[in-house]
Amino acid sequence: MDKAALRLAALLDESVVVDNAEAFKAKQFQAEYQIVQRGKAWDLSKVDVEKLREEFKQTPFKHIAISDLQAFLEKKLAEMLAQNTTHVDFVQRLQRVIDAYNSGVTATENYYEELTAFADALKEEAERHIRDGLTEDELELFDLLKKDTMTQEEAQRVKLSAKRLLKRLVEEHPKLLVQDWFKDRQSMQQVRSEIERVLDEALPESYDRATFKQK
Repeated sequence: MDKAALRLAALLDESVVVDNAEAFKAKQFQAEYQIVQRGKAWDLSKVDVEKLREEFKQTPFKHIAISDLQAFLEKKLAEMLAQNTTHVDFVQRLQRVIDAYNSGVTATENYYEELTAFADALKEEAERHIRDGLTEDELELFDLLKKDTMTQEEAQRVKLSAKRLLKRLVEEHPKLLVQDWFKDRQSMQQVRSEIERVLDEALPESYDRATFKQK
């Protein structure tokens, strides 16, 4: 492998930190793929996408570079989906990019460009909770509670609803999420009732009965 290929691989290796092993399977419509992560956490904030693009132009081992970047993105996406189930749309988006390349629709150079563009988008998404002033857990609740169209005031109200709900579920007494709560019908009903109470108080008034029930 030449020096350019080694530098490109090193750029990806710099983003690896030790973490617990994770595995997940995401299935949506007819598409299904499985990502297994073993002992690594993948930090997009440490990846310089522009440098990756420059190194790719220099290396003759373009298929290796593509394979490395694709594997990196899949592993990072595995982490993000484990943290926030609403990231399944990114799973679908990456799968469409991969499928187009595998079917011969996308040329090698264009495929790497699409992967780096996806890396940019994924990096922005990974940092969204910081911009929104939320923890990752609060962001997941916000994504589940929000509507497709909201005013700025409504969005802020939903953010506060997510914060309030998470605090009630994991911090306040009486404790709701007792061990194996989801296996007991009475415990499940208590959790559901408390969620309904908190959201009834916290969500914007513009949430009609059907939307409230769905959320």
